[in-house]
This record gives sequence, structure tokens and C-alpha cells, in this order.
Amino acid sequence: MACRKWKRRSSMIKSIIRYFIAPVLLILLQVLVLNHVHLFNRFTPQFYLLIIILLPFETPRWTMLFYGFFLGLTIDVFTDSLGLHTISTLFAAYIRHFILQVLAPRDGYEPGMLPRAKTFGFPWFIKFAFALTLLHHLVLYIFEVFKFSGIGTIIIYTIVGTLFTTLTLVISQLFIFRK
Repeated sequence: MACRKWKRRSSMIKSIIRYFIAPVLLILLQVLVLNHVHLFNRFTPQFYLLIIILLPFETPRWTMLFYGFFLGLTIDVFTDSLGLHTISTLFAAYIRHFILQVLAPRDGYEPGMLPRAKTFGFPWFIKFAFALTLLHHLVLYIFEVFKFSGIGTIIIYTIVGTLFTTLTLVISQLFIFRK
């Protein structure tokens, strides 16, 4: 009986850390450190996308949208970007389900599994992170440039930003989740 209570309590503590404390730490890392890292004096890794990427497969869509909205809004508040991150992260949270369906293994995803490179392999994780980041960045730069004559700029910014962010996400899998 006591063992069962301890397992439940331990599971609840892990959930609190994974879904509340870890996102706060990732947001702080993004705002305090990574927002000051620039490639070509223009591109900043959007590492906070890791929060959306690493949520469990069976996360309900409303929860995903909730995370996407408040995550993007928080980044917007700290970067003074007038909703750019809110709309792009909300879109990434919405589209995540469809990307996972396209990348699903033949037998599907097992309940309780998490989208990690160590679970599904680096090729799968890179495809997933790249696709989600590409769509996030496309929306981000469409709204940032916001003119039809800037289509070339949008495409270049999207490609370079996606590659830079995907690289940081893959590196996180190498170092943070290497167990």
C-alpha cells in the first residue's frame, strides 16, 4: 500500500517537473541566454519549441494549443515582438498532430511514449523537429516581413532559421536526453 502511494507521488512529482518546471526553465534559457545568440547577426535559435516537440503523443489538442498560446505569449512579452511568437507557436502546436501522423511508425505510437531521439532514433527526430520548426518559422517570418515583395526574404529567413533551430534541438537530444 505504501509502495503504491510512493509510486503515485513520484509519478506526480515527475509530471510537475516535466510539464511545469522544465518549460519555465526552457523559457528562461531562451529569454536570458539564447535570445542573445545570433547567427549572421539575424537568426536566433527558437529553442523554446522543444516544449511543444517533447509533449507526449497523446496530449489532447486543447492542451497543446494552451501550451502553444501561453508559450508564444510569454516569449512575445519578453522579446516585445507583438504576437509573432504567439501566432507561430500556436500554429506549431496545432499542426504537430498532423506531422506526427505523417511520421508515425507502421504500428503507431504506444501510449506513454515520448517523442525523443533515443526512443525513435535520430533520423525520425530530425524529420519531426525540422518539419515542425519549418512550419513555425514560415508563419513567424510571414508575419514579420508581411509583404508579398518580401517572399524571397521570407524563404531565406525560414530556411536558415529552421536549420539553426533544428541543429540546437538535435544537440539538446545529444546532451540533455542521453540516458
